[in-house]
Amino acid sequence: MFSSREAFENDFCPVREELLGEMYRANEHGLARLVESVSSDVRAMLALFCYRRSHLYSLALSIAASCSERELIQLGGRVGSALYALSREPTARAAPSSSGHRKPITLSTKPLSTFSPLADEPDDEYFVEAVPA
Repeated sequence: MFSSREAFENDFCPVREELLGEMYRANEHGLARLVESVSSDVRAMLALFCYRRSHLYSLALSIAASCSERELIQLGGRVGSALYALSREPTARAAPSSSGHRKPITLSTKPLSTFSPLADEPDDEYFVEAVPA
């Protein structure tokens, strides 16, 4: 049996990276069309793949909403079952993460900390010990 770390490292995206990028950037209606273009078993694998990545969580829920419970459980076990249940909750029907739903990034307005300069002269004790007699 694989550890969760091995499973994550051996995990691969079941669709082309370009298609995944299009899905990530699509609005709710465009996403539905893109998801329909993928077979149901690949769709379930993609939902599980996205679910394992926090930045793709809402995309995973949107894709899982188009999957059957049997497919998600067959491919993902308990995780597939949980994903199926989450995708059926009313709050889960939100559009995939778009710039309007992301938390804003804030930068510090405080000046950087200042440090006292290091002495350029080496310690005499260290210098004496380092020189072999």
